Amino acid sequence: MTDMSKKLLIVESPTKAKTIGKYLGSDYQVIATVGHLRDLPSNKMAVDLKKDFDVEYVIDEKKKRVVDELVKASKSANQILLASDPDREGEAIAWHVKWILLNAKKPVKENIISRITFHEITKEAVEEALKKSRDIDMDLVNAQQGRRVLDRVVGYSLSPILWKKVRRGLSAGRVQSVAVRLICEREKEIQKFSKEKYFSIYSELKKSNEKFNAELIKVDGKSVYKTEKFNLFDGVYSVTKSIFDSQEETDKYISGLGKEFMVESISGREVNRVPLPAFTTSKLQQAASRKFGWSGKQTMSVAQKLYEKGLISYHRTDSVYLSDKAIADFRKYLGKEYGAEYVSTKVRVYKNNAKNAQEAHEAIRPTKADVPTIDDGDVRENKLYELIWKRAVATQAAAARMRNTTIILSNGTGTFQSKGVRMLFDGFLRITGEKHEDQLLPELIEKEKIGSNKIWAVETETNPPPRYSDASLVSSLEKQGIGRPSTYAPIISTILMRQYVERDEGRFKPTALGNAANEFLVKNFSNILSLPFTAEMEEDLDKISLGKREWKEMMKSFWSKFKDEIKTAETDSERVKVETEKLGEKCPECGEGELVVRLGRFGKFISCDRFPDCKYTRQYQEVAGFKCPECGSEGVVKRTKTGRKFYGCSNYPNCKWAGWKKP
Repeated sequence: MTDMSKKLLIVESPTKAKTIGKYLGSDYQVIATVGHLRDLPSNKMAVDLKKDFDVEYVIDEKKKRVVDELVKASKSANQILLASDPDREGEAIAWHVKWILLNAKKPVKENIISRITFHEITKEAVEEALKKSRDIDMDLVNAQQGRRVLDRVVGYSLSPILWKKVRRGLSAGRVQSVAVRLICEREKEIQKFSKEKYFSIYSELKKSNEKFNAELIKVDGKSVYKTEKFNLFDGVYSVTKSIFDSQEETDKYISGLGKEFMVESISGREVNRVPLPAFTTSKLQQAASRKFGWSGKQTMSVAQKLYEKGLISYHRTDSVYLSDKAIADFRKYLGKEYGAEYVSTKVRVYKNNAKNAQEAHEAIRPTKADVPTIDDGDVRENKLYELIWKRAVATQAAAARMRNTTIILSNGTGTFQSKGVRMLFDGFLRITGEKHEDQLLPELIEKEKIGSNKIWAVETETNPPPRYSDASLVSSLEKQGIGRPSTYAPIISTILMRQYVERDEGRFKPTALGNAANEFLVKNFSNILSLPFTAEMEEDLDKISLGKREWKEMMKSFWSKFKDEIKTAETDSERVKVETEKLGEKCPECGEGELVVRLGRFGKFISCDRFPDCKYTRQYQEVAGFKCPECGSEGVVKRTKTGRKFYGCSNYPNCKWAGWKKP
């Protein structure tokens, strides 16, 4: 085969190119674009608001060499296959690559360019995709363009106003600002929450040598616990407390109880517990956050490597669908490795709840059922792969069967309850490795009297709604219909990088800057920062991807209202002051001002409140409450560029001790 018959296959990533290159013969040349080659310029809006939203795209200066390589390779190709990722972003990359090749000095013929997609990088999937080449899906491209232009217009319109009304150098994004609002609103709810003390009453009961615990649930036939619901910005929060709110009252009630309890009723039933569906993007990020403490960005970075190595299916998805082939592979593996009793009697199929979930897309799953662990990956890749493998393969495992038993006992005016669980068959739990503690209850009969070893009370406080973690923030965004699989991780990374929020013990807390920016935007752009409006915009973008709406028509409708809000905010809005934390110290340089904590490009620093008249500054150090294990100096809290907290020595750079955990 001569050079003139060489086939050119274009992907985004070098790792993906390397993996696919192994499956294809020498008549294929595989080249990676390393992301987007052509995009909106970074130094201007590049969207003509007066001329039908015409967009100016430019070729990335850093990608000139890749573009030259692509153009050169295209000259000797008789077929060009655009194989970027199977989503809107991937479709847009393919469209831009095609434009570059058709507009080169010596353009290629359009009829030799086609698009292929695959949801896993395996030899079979790539070969199947080569048989099904198609044209570029302009509906998907337009949905990507619509999001890109919408976000550019919002960002370039809001940012200059924030410069004038809050602080120079600030920027705002459409969905990021909503995420910041969620965090700010949650902080307000936490601050106004009034904690209340209450007591729960328990007893340790005995029959022969067997002991078990019971909890007081009713007094005079009325429930001990009352639940109060609070309306939050993004949902409802429930707080449960008991009627016993003082130690004196609780002790008095316990002293009135007898030593003997009577068994009033015993009920039991067998229950089946079925496995959860295979991971979607958001559920994978939530699971990795809870189990490993990973950020969404970290999870997606590791998942990207697994996908490019051909180990998992495409990791940006909102579908729980599994292909017939994958299901058959999982069932065959389970039967072989665990036995027929561990395979579900019927094929288990899950329904998509996400809006506009693509049925053609699959959930995240391993490409091979018989590879439960990987040998050549790093520790993080192994951890995430095993998490994905267990969740996906377990979908076809038998349900776990257990027997729940509830015993109701009486003592004076009190009704106590004890619950026991006995595992009958572990089913899918054996595959996932989840532990299930059996709580065994003794054999009892109704009206039987049994004694107690002790009766005691536990003091508890009602807790405010928790701050968002990576997992709960993604869950809230998904529940509200805000963002899509590819956007969750960038949203969180952006608001951390812009210092609108910070991580405090793994939870998001708004900074003074974030509170000020949010206050201004909510006052002046309440519509664009509302959850229903943001979700509606996502639905419009979904309609564009399905060919049910034009992206420019969507932009016209949006801009006709938004431009008036911009004008009003520029002329009528009041400036919002960024609150500063005062240290209670006089400035050592001018002697007049007071030292305050400010937020700069590289984090917190200390300066004089008379700035710019007085330019005194010094490094901010947050004391962490320990002594440096190497030199004995005060330990301090530090942060990485991405906002992750770590610990260091206040004597840096003389002492360079640092660690993720406090000694």
